[in-house]
Amino acid sequence: MGAGREVATDCIGVLDIGSNSVRLVVYEHFGRTLTPLFNEKANCALGRGVAKSGRIAPENASRALKAIARFGLVVKLMKVENVHVIATSAVREAVNGKKFMAGVELLMETKGHILSGEEEAHYAARGIVFGMPDFSGVVGDLGGGSLELSMVGSKKDFSGETYPLGAIRLETDSGGALSMAMKIAKKHLEKSPVLDAKGHETFCAIGGTWRAFASLMQVRSQYPLHMVQNYRVRAGDALELCHEIVDNAGNVTGIEAVSRGRRYLLAYGAVVMASVLERGNFKHIVFSSHGVREGYLFERLEEKEARRDPLIVASEEICHLRARSVAHANELVEFTRRFIEKTGEKESFAQRRLRHAACLLSDIGWRGHRDYRGEQSVDLVAYSALIGVDHPGRAFMAEILAVRYMGLNHKSSSQKLFELMGAKAQYRARTIGALVRLAYVLSGAMPQILPKVDFEITQKKLVLMIPGEYSFLDSLRLQSRLAQLAQHIKMDHSEIVFV
Repeated sequence: MGAGREVATDCIGVLDIGSNSVRLVVYEHFGRTLTPLFNEKANCALGRGVAKSGRIAPENASRALKAIARFGLVVKLMKVENVHVIATSAVREAVNGKKFMAGVELLMETKGHILSGEEEAHYAARGIVFGMPDFSGVVGDLGGGSLELSMVGSKKDFSGETYPLGAIRLETDSGGALSMAMKIAKKHLEKSPVLDAKGHETFCAIGGTWRAFASLMQVRSQYPLHMVQNYRVRAGDALELCHEIVDNAGNVTGIEAVSRGRRYLLAYGAVVMASVLERGNFKHIVFSSHGVREGYLFERLEEKEARRDPLIVASEEICHLRARSVAHANELVEFTRRFIEKTGEKESFAQRRLRHAACLLSDIGWRGHRDYRGEQSVDLVAYSALIGVDHPGRAFMAEILAVRYMGLNHKSSSQKLFELMGAKAQYRARTIGALVRLAYVLSGAMPQILPKVDFEITQKKLVLMIPGEYSFLDSLRLQSRLAQLAQHIKMDHSEIVFV
């Protein structure tokens, strides 16, 4: 029997001590992408009662320290040498917070860092840039004890501010009355410089309570993806649900999709979101599963590594793990580029990177059973932990792989997913998928062939030009794939020519 996976020596951990929960995440390695090896939380409600008593309650502290003792053992067993311990508003505001942190440091055998409100806002913003490099707008991180707001543009956060509007804190301060909670939230945000700023149309929401809100929206709309990262909706639709939740004290259709541990806080999260959206007059809201933890690590990356495209980096990593030939995948990137150039299409940067990533991922299903490779590959792209890609982008890449494995007439079970990208993008994805399908017949998934092949498009004819020494590559299967591609792009004829 094998010993199982050996943990890499460069893995890194973060213990995040929040007002509602304590979470340990151990990542496979420290780099532009962060793949969790271990991710577990314990609900300890450290922030409950801090606003009134000024102290972390003994029973909550005990519960948290017990969970952290276990996390300390996990870190030792996994041989994680690099662990960061960070704490937010509950520990920051409690008079016994430093004493509690000293106990944490003994258990984790490392120094901890109690973040200031401004630092928390800054790292939340950096966490957004980590997962959404081109995001521009306002970031809000709702925890149990506080709300942090910051502006992000040109891949940097320009300012940050903190308010005592965490879901647990707001429940306490309002005495459990949602109408009072709304007044408190509006009062605090009345003079927010961040929300006063002009030109920001998008609000990015972070935090467990707001993730629960996003999941509720997805269930109610029968959205085809059940992932929060990069989930984008109209602000007006989110605001409408906020008021419905508040008016009905959380008893709304679909509430069963929210975990019991989050339901009692959801209404207070809706109060804060409604106040932010109305005050900031946003047009869109996007949700993020990345925040302070990822931002804290992202800040510590070397600048050259931090500038890398996370989608391409992640796709390269998956390619190395799953593809038969990394060299062939890279040749496929250039092969598809030459074809697109011959069609006369002007490819944008956003289109180019999605095509690049899809080529890197195009052989990830080869180990699967031939009858299921297509669906498995679609699922791996659509539902994986890839970052730096929005939901329409996931759908675009998934469609490429669906056509690559199952053909232009495929009947994938993910049709609703494909609708996220729109008809024009779907046509383009199907074109690239048919081209990739042709390439694999031509090359046998091995390098050195594709760079020697070219295309010519003249008078409604698609011509595939192959060096004469490779004339034996001609086959009925290759001719059929070429004809399918030609028909898809509205060519009347196709031909293979040996040059």
